[in-house]
Formats: sequence, C-alpha cells, structure tokens
Amino acid sequence: MGLSIPNFADQICEAVHSKGSVLCCGLDPQLRYMPPHLIKWAVEKHGRTWEAVGELFFEFNRQILDAVKDFVVCVKPQQAFYEGYGPAGNLAFVRTKEQAQSLGLPVIEDGKRGDGGDTADAYADGHLGKVLFFGQDDPTVLTREVSPARVDCLTVHGYIGEDCVKRFIKVVKEYGTGIFVVTKTSFKPNSAVEQLLVKAPQTQNERRVWEHLATMVQEWGEGTEGASGLRNVGVVMGATYPEDAPAMRKLLPNAMFLIPGFGRQGGGADDAVSGIRQDGFGGVVNNSRGLIYAYQKGDHQCDPEKFAEAAGLQARDDRDALVATCKKAGKWPHGCTQDRREGN
Repeated sequence: MGLSIPNFADQICEAVHSKGSVLCCGLDPQLRYMPPHLIKWAVEKHGRTWEAVGELFFEFNRQILDAVKDFVVCVKPQQAFYEGYGPAGNLAFVRTKEQAQSLGLPVIEDGKRGDGGDTADAYADGHLGKVLFFGQDDPTVLTREVSPARVDCLTVHGYIGEDCVKRFIKVVKEYGTGIFVVTKTSFKPNSAVEQLLVKAPQTQNERRVWEHLATMVQEWGEGTEGASGLRNVGVVMGATYPEDAPAMRKLLPNAMFLIPGFGRQGGGADDAVSGIRQDGFGGVVNNSRGLIYAYQKGDHQCDPEKFAEAAGLQARDDRDALVATCKKAGKWPHGCTQDRREGN
C-alpha cells in the first residue's frame, strides 16, 4: 500500500507534466563565482562580515530562482556551499529553501546524511519530518514541530544499511517527503567502492556494490509509492555513466532518479535521460554550475549584471535539449514544450 498524503514523488511528476521539463537547478553559490556588482552591494550593506556572504548568496539565489522557475521542476541546494559560512550560511540556505518553496519548487537538499540509531533519527526528523519542541501550555511537556531545516527531499548515504536508511524511510512514509540514496555517483573516475565486485548473499552471483545497494533500495522503498506509482525513495544515478542507467532502471522500475553530472561534468542530454522511464517520469536531471554561472562562458556569456537572465536562457535551453532527447527515445508523452515556453 502506497502513500495517500501529498508527497514528493507526486509533486515531481505533476511538475514534469505541467512544465514539460525534467530539469533540476543546482543552487551552489560560491564566492569566487559571484557577480562583482553583487559582492559590492553585499559588502556596502553589511561590511566585510559573514553576514554579507549570507546576504550575497541569498540574493544571488533569489534572482536565479525568479529566472528559472518556469523551466525547472525542482531545485537542489548543496549544503556544503552554505554550512562553511556558519550561521550566516545556514540562514542563506533556509531563506533560499523557503523562497523556492514559495514559488512552488520542491527542494532537494544535497546533504548526504547518513548514520545509525538516534543520530539517523535526528537527521530524518530535522530534515524531513518534525523535531521535538517545547509544549504550548507546559514547556516541559514536549510536542513536535516542523523544523526550519525541513526540505522536501534529502540525499542520504546507504552504506550503513538498514539501521540508517529505514529510519529515514519511516519519516518519509509519515510525512510524504523523499530521499535519494547515493548509489551511482557522477564522478570520473567513479568511486572504487561503488565498482567493487561482491557476491550476492542469496545467489552468490557477483555484481557491483552499486548494483547490490540498488537492490536493497528496491526492497527498502516498498510502500512509499504515491498516486503516481513512483516511490519517494530513489537513487542518485550519475549522467556520466549512461551505460549503467538501464541496469539501474531494471533494478528500480518505480524509483525516482536524481541525475547529476549533466553539463559541465561532461554528461550530455542523451546520457542524462538514459535512465528515465518510457512514460517520461522517474528522473530529474541536475545542472548546477553550467546553469547558474552561465553568464561566465558558453552560449549565454554576458555582462555579470545580467547573470540571472543568462541562467534563465540556459535553463530554457537545457529543458528543451532534455525533452528533445526524450522524444527521440520515445519517452515523452507530455505534449510540446514549445507550447509552455513563456513569451513564445
């Protein structure tokens, strides 16, 4: 039995159909790539402080979100680029998350959490569910409230196994949020651990570690299906390994794939959509640096003050390229993207 409550997988499927897109925007603000005029604005406002960095990151993200909101189905802020700046960076993350959600964009936090026991529960409650809080009448009688850190979906590590992942899945089932288990990354060369050959416990057949983990995800995710039939427990499947995506899909027919590596990491549109299902669902393709810093190089290189406009144009191009490739592969029953393009 699946989930009857509003949930992450159904949100994504609705966005794919209504927007005619499978594109996810990675929100990875890095100080070295910030437009100079925004840096000056932030420092004039807050001085040479950590608060200026947080304000800068949020303003950059806010303008990017306004530019890409019609072309992307979700966003993926990478926590590493925020938490290094302490409270100011964490606040920028929270404000960015809230801004994206106010625009109707589900937020995938790329936090790669993973642990066991109470620690896994704390991660799951804080990022995907509710945390303990003071009672209203008697503060010592604790209640539960949604954390300011809560997102729609979180990346998690699966190598601790059941004691980690099942604690996240318990919260996913209760609140309709989602997780992507890091299974097949996009890095070149790929993780040596992912590629190790191991014997399957039951059959003793050899397979790669990532294949074994995918099989475990298939078992763990049972019962997290939404109305769409897609599960709220999915996997990371890098676009830079398109030859492995069909095998991953065979192991996980109803899972969502988070597909990094498209764009500057080397994955093309054909690579990125190789794991998407025949019905056009089941995957979101992430572009981070190549999209949000499109003003720096490529087809939309321009004056830094037009960085958001360049990102919007790149998002449109990425969306169209991915959909065209899906159509070529017979994976796009959702109508014509051109009909949904703003201003055309």
